[in-house]
Amino acid sequence: MRLATIGTNWITSLFIEAVEETAGIELAAVYSRSQQKAEAFAEQHSAPLIFTNLETMAESEEIDCVYIASPNSLHFAQTILFLENKKHVICEKPIFSNTAEFEAAHQKAEENGVFLFEALRGIHTPNFKELKEQLNSIGKVRNVLLHRNKYSSRYEDVLRGEVPNIFSLQYSGGALVDLGVYPLSIAAALFGKPDKSSYSAAMLSTGVDGSGSLVLEYPQFVCTILCSKISTSYNGSEIQGEQGTIQIDDTGSLAEINLIDNQSGERHAIGEIQSAKNMKYEIAEFLRIIGNADWAEYGKLTQISREILEITEAARKQNGIFYPSDKEEMR
Repeated sequence: MRLATIGTNWITSLFIEAVEETAGIELAAVYSRSQQKAEAFAEQHSAPLIFTNLETMAESEEIDCVYIASPNSLHFAQTILFLENKKHVICEKPIFSNTAEFEAAHQKAEENGVFLFEALRGIHTPNFKELKEQLNSIGKVRNVLLHRNKYSSRYEDVLRGEVPNIFSLQYSGGALVDLGVYPLSIAAALFGKPDKSSYSAAMLSTGVDGSGSLVLEYPQFVCTILCSKISTSYNGSEIQGEQGTIQIDDTGSLAEINLIDNQSGERHAIGEIQSAKNMKYEIAEFLRIIGNADWAEYGKLTQISREILEITEAARKQNGIFYPSDKEEMR
């Protein structure tokens, strides 16, 4: 599989480094609007081809798939362009700004016989799979607390009166869609769509949420998700059952997971020591799904992404956070 990338930031570099450790895929091209940036990025990662025009890259017969890591609001138009040219798309989270874009893009993917994935790395890690298998060992789930709180250096720009992309309505930013999707993807993959959800946000002058608390109500328990780009947490996340508790160090990487027995108090680690280049797990799974035409698993991943977007869209609406691409009926 010959890969092209959109974006020259740190997350794209991490993705390329993971590609280098994954069989069946290789970097074929990079894109940037700036020739200078494209050349520098291509040299950094030994990319054979450089593009400064998206249409030309999408039409190229030298690539089979594209990884999109541009600002959030650009994901949809770029995705459509490559799907129309029959290229598989791996889009960085959050995949799109709203559910209307999501449904339109998946219809376009189906029409052109290609796959569209959201890069939700956590749920593809070996440790997440082990967590899922061990979930029954803690008995009936009664309380869940998941979080992703990390102070953003770009918040300093906000305090100076600037509007960086990730804190911008124009570029579909905010804490919930940027960091909240990490714990939310775990909740969606484990428990499905909740009966009810509500979001209380700490709003910023830029019009987006700097932090917030998302409450997901399930029939027998409540899942609370905390997210912040204006503060940092040093605690782990927990799934609490009647017989035990599962602790997760980081909802992005799931590098360390512990199971604690309620009766004995004994704690033991579950899972394995994962690769630091943990994006390789999602890449390998995407390649497997494409190669095997595993429509069943593809459907499950699509549904997880759909449920995340439905929840974040409703949460934004509750707090008056509307992006330029949102349809009037959502407002």
